Amino acid sequence: MATKIRLARGGSKKRPHYSIVAADSRMPRDGRFLEKLGTYNPLLPKDSEDRIRMNVERVQHWLSLGAQPTDRVARFLEAAGLRAKAARSNPNKGTPGKKAQERAAARAETSAEASAE
Repeated sequence: MATKIRLARGGSKKRPHYSIVAADSRMPRDGRFLEKLGTYNPLLPKDSEDRIRMNVERVQHWLSLGAQPTDRVARFLEAAGLRAKAARSNPNKGTPGKKAQERAAARAETSAEASAE
């Protein structure tokens, strides 16, 4: 069974509250899970200790059994010191889109024509 440590969403509309759970990867996001490992409340300030709560021993147990954390949970584990910090590099994220690049090229072309005259 492929096991993941992931977030299960709770809370009402526009008021999210997440549970950190160990679940079978084939189950739906908010569906059946094997064990609740903690909570995450994104509405609290970043320096609040109640923002992320995890049962560290149980998380380590599931990791030892081969459970794979999702990207967001992996960041929580890195912050808690349970996992080595992974190098992230997405150089294309900051580049403008195709239309913005076309507009910039057109602007540069018109300014070059204006300066030539």
